[in-house]
Amino acid sequence: MGKLMKLRTLFSLDFKTLFLLVEATWFLGTARIRIFNQPFSKIAPTLGEYMKETEIHATDEHRKMLVQIRYILQVASRNTPWDSKCLARAIAGMQMLERRNISSTLYLGTTKDEAGKLIAHAWLRSGSIFITGSEEMHRFTVTGMFANVTYS
Repeated sequence: MGKLMKLRTLFSLDFKTLFLLVEATWFLGTARIRIFNQPFSKIAPTLGEYMKETEIHATDEHRKMLVQIRYILQVASRNTPWDSKCLARAIAGMQMLERRNISSTLYLGTTKDEAGKLIAHAWLRSGSIFITGSEEMHRFTVTGMFANVTYS
């Protein structure tokens, strides 16, 4: 899609969607900066309770918001001028959900690629809905998880 078409689409969005897109872009950027400037051992304690999971059942009131945030993160991560990889997307999603008092679980997994090289992946779940990373998660063995439990 050309730049003019993207701008036209951007300006046609309603205020709420535009705000979510700006928020997602902001959190993707701050997550990327954190990932590149801090060792994971400093980031991990901010992600939630290690090796704990949140509940699988999402409330009906949260379901619409979860689907919206999933979609907005997909759009924003495809259009950032920087690479928004899986860990940045998962952290950004977790922060967006936390702002709305919605619990989530961030998963980390590893596997080997075709050449035998170890690769990692991160994905985010809230209730029964996967917010980020679900396309590839089935290939990975969970090596860590962080429950970010919010209390409303």
